[in-house]
Amino acid sequence: MAEPQTYDDDFLDEDDFLDPAEVERRLLSDSANEGYEEFGDLDGFSDGGDAQRPFGSRAAAAPKVPVTAPEDDWAEADAYVAEPVSDPTSGFDGFEPEGYAPQTIDPLVGEIDDDIPDQPIPRITIHAFCERPESGALVHNAANDRRLSKTHVEVELGGLPAAINRFATQSTPDLLIIESGMRGQGLFDQLEELAGFCDPGTKVIIIGAANDISLYRELMKRGVSEYLVPPMSPLHLIRTISGLYLDPEAPFAGKTIAFIGAKGGVGASTVAHNTAWCISENSHADCVLVDMDLSFGTAGLDFNQDPAQTLGDALSDPDRLDDALLDRLLVRCTERLSLFSAPATLDKDWDFGPEAYEAVLDKIRRQAPFITLDLPHTWTPWVKHTILGADQVVVTVTPELASLRNAKNLFDLIHASRPNDEPPKVVINMAGIAKRPEIPVKDFAEALGVQPALVLPFEPQLFGKAANDGQMIAEVDPKSKAAEGFSHLAAMLSGRAAAPQKKGLFGGLFGK
Repeated sequence: MAEPQTYDDDFLDEDDFLDPAEVERRLLSDSANEGYEEFGDLDGFSDGGDAQRPFGSRAAAAPKVPVTAPEDDWAEADAYVAEPVSDPTSGFDGFEPEGYAPQTIDPLVGEIDDDIPDQPIPRITIHAFCERPESGALVHNAANDRRLSKTHVEVELGGLPAAINRFATQSTPDLLIIESGMRGQGLFDQLEELAGFCDPGTKVIIIGAANDISLYRELMKRGVSEYLVPPMSPLHLIRTISGLYLDPEAPFAGKTIAFIGAKGGVGASTVAHNTAWCISENSHADCVLVDMDLSFGTAGLDFNQDPAQTLGDALSDPDRLDDALLDRLLVRCTERLSLFSAPATLDKDWDFGPEAYEAVLDKIRRQAPFITLDLPHTWTPWVKHTILGADQVVVTVTPELASLRNAKNLFDLIHASRPNDEPPKVVINMAGIAKRPEIPVKDFAEALGVQPALVLPFEPQLFGKAANDGQMIAEVDPKSKAAEGFSHLAAMLSGRAAAPQKKGLFGGLFGK
């Protein structure tokens, strides 16, 4: 590989671009911004006014100095056992699944930070001109991410000179990503030349070599939309692009949480419904529960609702679905929880493609901060598309071999298709059935590579009564350990603490 290009410039930063392994190491360490403390973090910062200026403009006013901190990488959440292991500090004797080692659960201090979902990126064309193959590989990685699934991305080497040569005779794309190790007048001269070929609506992201406030300000004056400095991950780049194309007419999209069972009958719907209820009631956050099992969905039964219109009506004509119609189709179960129920009939085949589901879900996401998706245990193109497109996935299992095998298959698929997302959460349900051989929880954790987020004991009387009465577990017995477990899972998924008035055995974990 050729030696990196050097530039004879007084402003040239001495640090080389880092290879991907070093990038990941520094992103996961406290030294990610080592050496740049006096400047703050520039990655991902965007000034609203300058971002709207066309590339090549010379605005007189300098943008505000960026002060945002770097985004944390995904961290694995602590596991929670609804029916805890015996612990002298817990105040009661708990149930311990076979082979499960006692664990300490660190108390949560203060309020949990809001988990803001990534906003949708529209159908745009992106062309990247990189100087180093490693940077091109990073852009390729970002292009394969679910968040950029609607975009068309091209990547080539050559940096600024290649971009100038290409667009001297071609129209420019919606977004240009250009890597340049230059600084000073040489960089500005080449940018000025490129600006002469750019269409008015083209946005430009520069990947530079130095974290320098004066350079950042000068680039913003010249109409550059964003300036990024390594080390960075594909997710940093994705979120930068997302911020540039945030729709001012519809700037909000709720977080989608997909619930699916590793096999039939493991209670994935029960977990989805109770978690949605806890998100809305405990955290005082609006939530929409979408029952996507069109033939056999039970959300209407569990919430004692029988709406005349259902999700099937919306899927039949997704182009007709607007905010007014959506308001009529959604059934309000509580002050903050709305239900989009399934038809739950066998009169139709309900044969819709992934595009119909995606169109409906895009509109539902505008209704609330959290959208919980209760998926059926089937494997069709639209189920796969929905899982891979969700912001978070929750897999419910029972402690048996078939669940472990299927969950492992799901994990492998999701990991391969979503390398920039955290792994799914695992809920082990119906643990501790008398005389039933069970796979130890630690074996599940080792096979899947993550600790379970929740272990629910087998309590047929409590869950049976809730189902028959059309109520949630917390309504039937708010002091039960299952209710506490669902509250913990809801807080983990939503990133929001339970309301202070909701007191219980583990209430202190979520309050201030």
